[in-house]
Amino acid sequence: MKIKWYGQSSFLLTTDEGTRILIDPYGRLLGYRMPKNIESDIVVVTHDHKDHNQIQVASGEYMLVNQPRGYGKKEVSISGIPTFHDKVDGKKRGPNIVFVIKAGDLTVCHCGDLGHLLTAEQIAQIGKVDILMVPAGGKMTLNGADAASVMNQLDPVITIPMHYRTKALGLPGKLLFDKVETFISAAGKPSREVKELDVKKESLKDYAGIVTFLYD
Repeated sequence: MKIKWYGQSSFLLTTDEGTRILIDPYGRLLGYRMPKNIESDIVVVTHDHKDHNQIQVASGEYMLVNQPRGYGKKEVSISGIPTFHDKVDGKKRGPNIVFVIKAGDLTVCHCGDLGHLLTAEQIAQIGKVDILMVPAGGKMTLNGADAASVMNQLDPVITIPMHYRTKALGLPGKLLFDKVETFISAAGKPSREVKELDVKKESLKDYAGIVTFLYD
């Protein structure tokens, strides 16, 4: 599987069979700019906020995945687990969906804008995870310490933090998000930075720990 990060919580997963899964497209966000007409077979939207639901950037006859239920297309199966965008059952920021994406022998969990630690029931529903994508910017989602706790709850081989401050976000980003280093410090695991990630089941351990992405 190839994994590309577009900034914020948006990723493009390309399976070994060539199926393209676009997650949480945003269009424009502060200093971030997504490409237009991203060829997609599946588009995943974790919640209905403008920095996650701009599906117009996708092209092709894609399947839209935006409900907490099961989906399937080609070799990909996806299940959605209902969660919340905050610690008060969605009263402040509404619902959120954690999606578990299985393609071949790899399992990816994208947490969207998760705002709370997982319950025992949610952990059981998510199951064993190879790659975890977890928000770590605080203020509007999990902060670094809580993101590290969710990582420990699910025990993935690779954890990819998202939804944190980068240089591309400029001054507003400093007000809206924490730095990723807060999460890395709390997680206490080795970290590396990549431009893109190309990983198979047998090579997961080569990237074990935390992987962060360069933003183009």
